[in-house]
Amino acid sequence: MGKQRVVVAIGGNSIIDGPEHVSVLDQYRAICRTAERLADLVQAGWELACTHGNGPQVGFMLRRSELARDHVHEIPLDSIDADTQGALGYHIQQALGNALRIRDLDDRVAAVVTQVVVDPHDPAFKRPTKPIGRFFSEVEARAKIAEQGWNMVHEKGRGWRRVVPSPRPGRIVEEWAIRTLLDAGAVVVGCGGGGIPVVPTEMGLRGVPAVIDKDLASAQLALQIGASHLVFSTGVDRVCVDFGGPNERPLEGLTVDEAKRLLAAGEFPAGSMGPKIQGAIEFLEGGGKLAVVTSPRHLLAALRGEAGTRIVP
Repeated sequence: MGKQRVVVAIGGNSIIDGPEHVSVLDQYRAICRTAERLADLVQAGWELACTHGNGPQVGFMLRRSELARDHVHEIPLDSIDADTQGALGYHIQQALGNALRIRDLDDRVAAVVTQVVVDPHDPAFKRPTKPIGRFFSEVEARAKIAEQGWNMVHEKGRGWRRVVPSPRPGRIVEEWAIRTLLDAGAVVVGCGGGGIPVVPTEMGLRGVPAVIDKDLASAQLALQIGASHLVFSTGVDRVCVDFGGPNERPLEGLTVDEAKRLLAAGEFPAGSMGPKIQGAIEFLEGGGKLAVVTSPRHLLAALRGEAGTRIVP
């Protein structure tokens, strides 16, 4: 039996270890810790592709652009998606390459700046829901709406925040490059932050100001590159029902039907576990073998069936 291919979706907790540790050096140190766990998978014989979140980093860049707008041009959101993909991909490929080299393993790790085609008629473009960037006062928010046409929503006790469309991911443009690198024996980092959303036009592809959900994009990537396994690395060891409530209960395993029922019942919120469960469902219904949700420290054990929440067809 040959190597099995796995996609690991790296959650934000693997990049930013709390609000006091947000500097670039802090982020790199957190990535280095996760890289050790990813190296475990390579050492165990898995063909590995990684995706990652970029939400906080997008917020930081938006803030920098806002503060500097009187001195230099502002940066469009699709370019910010690309910038954060490149920077985080660089850190992951360096940290993971170093971890593999120390173990005398093949240290070829490549980050691919990835575009993802979305439908220009996706309903998300008419109903933006994805919050990005910092909170604003009401006066600031109304100025942004008037001057820049932003969509803003109010969150009680925190202020106003910009929301952008979050369309469903479609074709991954650089899938061929990711697949070719994996076939050649490299570890690949792709679809960072869900990928750069682009739409087809008469003149070719064009970036749009939107954010694609990283977990749904990870499921699409796993299917498009022929991965048998998909792992969502997050801040908890297992998926729980009644999370944070009096009847909280961790789940060792779920079928797709059970996952659908719990998702429909509201057990998995849209802003946290929901996209992971939805991504797992789509991956398994598309032909995937196994999806797992677990914390970084349990990645290898979860693939062995010893930890995490395993979701099966």
